[in-house]
Amino acid sequence: MTDGVFGRDGGHEQVVYCQDPQTGLKAIIAVHSTALGPALGGTRFYPYASEQDALNDVLALSRGMSYKNALAGLDLGGGKAVIIGDPATVKSEALLRAYGRFVETLGGRYITACDVGTYVADMDVVARETRYVTGRSRDDGGAGDSSVLTAYGVFQGMRASAEHVWGTPELRGRRVGVAGVGKVGHLLVGHLVEAGAEVVVTDVSEAAIDRVRSAHPSVEVVADTDTLVASDIDVYAPCALGGALNDATVEVLRAKVVCGAANNQLAHPGVEKLLDERGILFAPDYLVNSGGVIMVSDELHGFQYERAHRKVSALYETTKKVFALAEEEGVPPATAADRLAERRMAEVSRLRSILTR
Repeated sequence: MTDGVFGRDGGHEQVVYCQDPQTGLKAIIAVHSTALGPALGGTRFYPYASEQDALNDVLALSRGMSYKNALAGLDLGGGKAVIIGDPATVKSEALLRAYGRFVETLGGRYITACDVGTYVADMDVVARETRYVTGRSRDDGGAGDSSVLTAYGVFQGMRASAEHVWGTPELRGRRVGVAGVGKVGHLLVGHLVEAGAEVVVTDVSEAAIDRVRSAHPSVEVVADTDTLVASDIDVYAPCALGGALNDATVEVLRAKVVCGAANNQLAHPGVEKLLDERGILFAPDYLVNSGGVIMVSDELHGFQYERAHRKVSALYETTKKVFALAEEEGVPPATAADRLAERRMAEVSRLRSILTR
């Protein structure tokens, strides 16, 4: 991974701590880059063990959004926000509106949307206090649930991965392991079942498992992610929280392809090389899971589902382009994806120096 202003080690432009004792709001907003435009990224609502854990997460997630938006061809920079707390117990209208007011103070440098622990209805509440929010309900003029096109984009990335490894994008008969069948994962399972894949899943939530079993009785369920990773699968799809791929995981992983919806799947730099050395194709997470941000960004121009769907369908070709560059330059796909994103950020940022009236 390259260094420098547009490299992975480049600093963030702005980090803002937000606190409102009356509502219990404790949040951090991180703007990584506005080289391509306003920083767009979702709001994660999660019971972090410490403020430092929350900071580490928002810094990594916002950095990833810069790369995701760049590689998706959007004129948007990267940002992210985290709200510290258990959304099941502390989320309220007042807290979300207080958060919206903090977003408004940034004057459009950061545009928020949904993420883990926040939903379309929450964004409708946040929008009562700020103009800089997307991922809203259709009743309020928004795009609706972005999980729909996130899952579809991962499916397209998986098809491109299958073509690269097995010579055909068909997934019929392939055994695919999905870890996490929440907002995105259960929709991905639907695409896979329809495509004729054999699907095995796991999730810490019994309710999530029951929903998948009810919709797709043919799906197999295993006890935990460790069991899934070590099982006889062709494709591994991490669709829960980040850090799913570490040294131990790669050592026992039997799949030939890793392609999932989770953000920041590589637990630390160097894991991408371990995957490459073992002959496991890694579809960069921020590439294949960008369908959601493509969908909510379309909302900024007056949402049209057909237009957004076409853009997400193009992730199939973009994924193939990343694999081709990786082979051409002799680097893992994660490095190739970084290079493509960094080149676009640098080139467009340079153009912004040309003064216009």
